[in-house]
Amino acid sequence: MTAAAPMSGGCQCGAVRYRATGELGYPHLCHCRMCQKAAGSYFMPMAAIARSDFALTRSDPTWFHSSDLVRRGFCGICGTPLFYEMPGADFINITLGSLDDPQAVRPVAQSNTGRKVPWFHELDGLPIEAADGMPDRENAIAASNHQHPDHDTASWPSGASS
Repeated sequence: MTAAAPMSGGCQCGAVRYRATGELGYPHLCHCRMCQKAAGSYFMPMAAIARSDFALTRSDPTWFHSSDLVRRGFCGICGTPLFYEMPGADFINITLGSLDDPQAVRPVAQSNTGRKVPWFHELDGLPIEAADGMPDRENAIAASNHQHPDHDTASWPSGASS
């Protein structure tokens, strides 16, 4: 379990926001094929929070039933994966990358490693691009960023009503 500090998070565009006020349980990386597809990545990092300690603070997610037992919540506007839940359970899983401070929750395990890509352990050995390789492009992206900031806002986009 992680410390029970209040945490907030949401999607990339800011349309869906949430708050978790209790302990996050079993933070882990899931390598199952459903999580790979839902994340569009090699794994999905997530942790559980009791429903009583979880609240949506802006808008509602869109839901997709990835199986008869599980549904996944995501932003219907920007597509950010946010939640994994088993309807009727007393907890919901939050995707750790959607937290405003994803570094605050360190995974303690990996699951479904039978689908883990076999060369995953080699990623740290890949060459690293030079940080100063494209400053004009990075500055242009920063100047035109439409991504929601990593904190709660009264409205989004700036000046819009909630």
